[in-house]
Amino acid sequence: MSAYRWKSFHENEDRPEKPRRYGVTEMRGPNHTLLTQNVLQDIFESMGDIVDGLKFAGGSHSLMPKSFVKEVIDVAHQHDVYVSTGDWAENLLRKGPSAFKEYVEECKSLGFDTIELNVGSLGMPEETLLRLVRLIKSGGLKVKPLFEVKVNESDIPIGDRAFGAYVVPRPRSSEFVEDVDLLIRRAERCLEAGADMIMIEADDVCKQADSMRPDIIAKVIGRLGVEKTMFEASNPRTSEWFIQHYGPRVNLFVDHSHVMDLECLRGRNLGRNHASVLGSSYFLL
Repeated sequence: MSAYRWKSFHENEDRPEKPRRYGVTEMRGPNHTLLTQNVLQDIFESMGDIVDGLKFAGGSHSLMPKSFVKEVIDVAHQHDVYVSTGDWAENLLRKGPSAFKEYVEECKSLGFDTIELNVGSLGMPEETLLRLVRLIKSGGLKVKPLFEVKVNESDIPIGDRAFGAYVVPRPRSSEFVEDVDLLIRRAERCLEAGADMIMIEADDVCKQADSMRPDIIAKVIGRLGVEKTMFEASNPRTSEWFIQHYGPRVNLFVDHSHVMDLECLRGRNLGRNHASVLGSSYFLL
């Protein structure tokens, strides 16, 4: 009978032990589905060594009792897993700077490690964004600004037509892409102001493996560096694309159900063909 030994991080120089600055796996926490504390405990006990962070995506922590949020954070910290608020802080801005500062202090008291800022939804001057980054850092927390690249993919011509009438789509003659250089410049200024990492949302960049934007991804990583960027991987196929092109050092944000698949992809000893490990159904996602 053959014996198989699970790899250790010591064997892979490209991905050190926790706490890691690169090769980070951030896991989506409670959002569209409810993850109980027992489920999270099981995940951390079985895969704690390969999970670096937990994110309360979609502002889900704002809907939960503070006592429960703190219990989840404490469980995560027991397994050396940092906890992020997700993109929610911007909702406090409508109440004024004092409310935002109180939110930062409350996140600190609950045990959060990182506050994520959704730059796209903030709609504020760059200098104001940088002040928020500095405010969070001065509060003793890490900051991760979230950027998204807008791509206009509409094939439907705009013009006079009867309501509900079908219009045959015309092939695109050109494609409008938001100025990526501007996005990168703003991200660079956030890093200079103290931001710890830049998050790139999947929409219009890396949502599906067959519609990846390698030109945009390469430009972002080339300017900001692989250690300072994290990409949202919507499914295992997009994770595979990132690992194939950028190796195990790339930082990825994935659903909790994809953590093990991603770790298998990061492993050097699996080779290029992961079908024997992940199964044929993996490639149907």
